[in-house]
Amino acid sequence: MAIATIKWVNGGARIIDQTKLPNQLQYIDCRDVKTMWQAIKRLSVRGAPAIGVAAAFGVLLGTQQFKGHDRAKFLKLFHKTCDYLATSRPTAVNLFNMLNAMRMVVTENPQADVTLLKKLLFQRAMAIFKEDQAVCRQMGDHGAKLIKNGMQCMTVCNAGALATVDYGTALGVFYSAKKAKKTFSVYSLETRPLLQGARLTCWELCRQKIDTTLICDNMAASLMGKDKVDIIFAGADRIASNGDTANKIGTYMLAVLAKHHQVPFYIVAPRSTFDLKIKSGRQIPIEERQREEVTQFTGITTAPKAVKVYNPAFDVTPANLISGIVTEYGIIRPPYIKNIKTVIPTKVGIH
Repeated sequence: MAIATIKWVNGGARIIDQTKLPNQLQYIDCRDVKTMWQAIKRLSVRGAPAIGVAAAFGVLLGTQQFKGHDRAKFLKLFHKTCDYLATSRPTAVNLFNMLNAMRMVVTENPQADVTLLKKLLFQRAMAIFKEDQAVCRQMGDHGAKLIKNGMQCMTVCNAGALATVDYGTALGVFYSAKKAKKTFSVYSLETRPLLQGARLTCWELCRQKIDTTLICDNMAASLMGKDKVDIIFAGADRIASNGDTANKIGTYMLAVLAKHHQVPFYIVAPRSTFDLKIKSGRQIPIEERQREEVTQFTGITTAPKAVKVYNPAFDVTPANLISGIVTEYGIIRPPYIKNIKTVIPTKVGIH
């Protein structure tokens, strides 16, 4: 089931260029931090867990060429690199959590020289990479228990191998269910405006020979009204301490429809996606992207040049619309304010 979305190869980070899918499977070899920053910004690498790993690898790229043994100068470059990577995208908290995990290397080793710090930073980045591999499979196994034979599932955007190191969050549930030899089908919302559901999710699921049907975003209600959807799984980019969840724009709409039609709606996300410092989704910063993503399609203009455009990349689904949150620790049920604190460790990331 694994698709190597991002990995460390020969002193650099190799990532799948997701802007080229599904037509071309191409890779980008990131040899410097600027290339990684641009890859995150333009969505060549995307998905909260994958962005977290990319950030850790970006720290390595920004510091590995440092010459000399001056710890103070090295730390200046290190913090500058972390701050720079933090400006790439604002919503996915994994980015900041993994940068903090890298910063902890310095905090935990106040006497380490430059050579040792480089070694320890590399070890931490590899630990972040391996943890993502492990927790995605754990989440997949927990979530697969929710799927019964014959179920018709639904998902939005791409929360698969392409959004993580190699397995997925929401789609990892489907991969684990297939591994368990369960029979089911999946409706994938195309996910406007950048069609991550059509381009990426369908690409993944078809490669794995999972029964998949692509639909436009505005067809979801019709399917639910015809009792053709039994369960919905979505990923997340940030989860507040009360269970409010930021995910790709359109997820909130899907959750409202699911509530109306009494369809169970689940979020699948690791502990690194939880932001326990914020009380609700109102405190989650929402990235707004360029107008051309809405007014153009594959280079063809589809709207008047004078029209105003509102293009938030994410929306926030209130906790009361979520049936459960699948994590590597198991499935968290309401009340979330109480149960998230019980299940999720206060500290996130590698420590």
